[in-house]
Amino acid sequence: MRFNPHSDDDRKSMLETIGAPDVAALFSDIPAAHRFPRLELPPALTEMEVVREVQAMAAENANLGQFACFLGAGAYRHFVPSVVDTIISRNEFYTAYTPYQPEISQGTLQATFEYQSMVSALTGMEVANASHYDGATAVAEAVIMAINVHRLKRKKIVMSPTLHPMYRQVTRTYTQGMGLTIVGDEAEDSDFHSLLELCDDDVALVVVQNPDFLGQLHSPEEMRDLADAVHAKGALLAVSVDPISLGLFSPPGEYGADIVTAEGQSLGNSLSFGGPYLGIFAFDQSLVRRSAGRLVGETVDATGACGYVLTLNTREQHIRRDKATSNICTNQALNALAAAAYLASMGKKGLRQAAELCWHKAHYAAAEIAKIDGFEVASDKPFFKEFVVRCPGPVAEINQYLLEEFGIIGGYDLSQDYPHLGDAMLICVTEMNTRDEIDDLVDALREMTQEIIPLEVAL
Repeated sequence: MRFNPHSDDDRKSMLETIGAPDVAALFSDIPAAHRFPRLELPPALTEMEVVREVQAMAAENANLGQFACFLGAGAYRHFVPSVVDTIISRNEFYTAYTPYQPEISQGTLQATFEYQSMVSALTGMEVANASHYDGATAVAEAVIMAINVHRLKRKKIVMSPTLHPMYRQVTRTYTQGMGLTIVGDEAEDSDFHSLLELCDDDVALVVVQNPDFLGQLHSPEEMRDLADAVHAKGALLAVSVDPISLGLFSPPGEYGADIVTAEGQSLGNSLSFGGPYLGIFAFDQSLVRRSAGRLVGETVDATGACGYVLTLNTREQHIRRDKATSNICTNQALNALAAAAYLASMGKKGLRQAAELCWHKAHYAAAEIAKIDGFEVASDKPFFKEFVVRCPGPVAEINQYLLEEFGIIGGYDLSQDYPHLGDAMLICVTEMNTRDEIDDLVDALREMTQEIIPLEVAL
């Protein structure tokens, strides 16, 4: 059904106001020969024919229902309870967008409040907003928050080289033109001491990841020492985390983080070919007035009944944009709702069990791969669900072989971001990978070394 918002009288009035005789006059600057070009479109299809064609195109994709996958690097295949899709598919959530009128948005506001409460509990932080576009923009917003906390007097940001490469790229894109100096991530050494050596009186924020992009897990004691050293310099510490790992390990709030960010895709959201995702953002209470995004608070109405409202947002965030501290004024509401439904359905025990399965399966895979001649597990620290494997040949060729010969999606090729590691692959194992899939990967790698590598050496 076609919807026409303007009546004939409306259009006539608007044309008279701008001095145009008719709608066609609005296009008079376009040469007549180009106003209505003939479109070389194929004949129209019926709905049945379109569905059949789209299904055939979809069948050409390599989906994870058919292939074993060991690719992670920031986007992960985790189990999603069926209740999650059931909840987010309800029409009151599926179509809701802007809850600025609390009297008609209580369901959406309460769901957001519950999401924030669970994220705060998960990260060990006092406040969480809802929410940012993805894990990358959440890191960028942490940088913007930090420089605003320091009232633009500190313009230096120190980022770990083992922070997700795309997060670092997005941060530079976000902050271009702001006069910031971003250092630290160009180094090959990811040791925290080298980051601290870059801290001076101009540093506003130090950003690290735990577990980091290479899968390495830093202990609470190590993180506490880092936080204390950063705070001694008068700077803030932001930690990017894997939210699933927090079902098993200490949350950043316990070891002194000021800001915690995460990619929330793994909490009840599918891979979806790269998005939309969910930027988790939690922080210390003292920073609440510097937060972008939405904050929902619980209150009571005139009769004393419980109610939910947007709170503590500066008016500039939504209206006086020239004075805003961020360009974020929307949020990934549906994705955040999925994360809330996931956390509620999994509970503490379920989340811990998922994390334990990731840990044990990843370590089993690493131990088996380390037995193959030519492959070496390079992680010198504890790891969670991802680990680095040095390979006897280019990772791109190994991955092509795995996919074509065995129907296995291999790990992430680290040569594009960490060339100093050589031919290295980042392998991810989650609770979704069965023991048979892991054994098939090991057998495929072993067979490849026996058939492909000796042939290359001979040539």
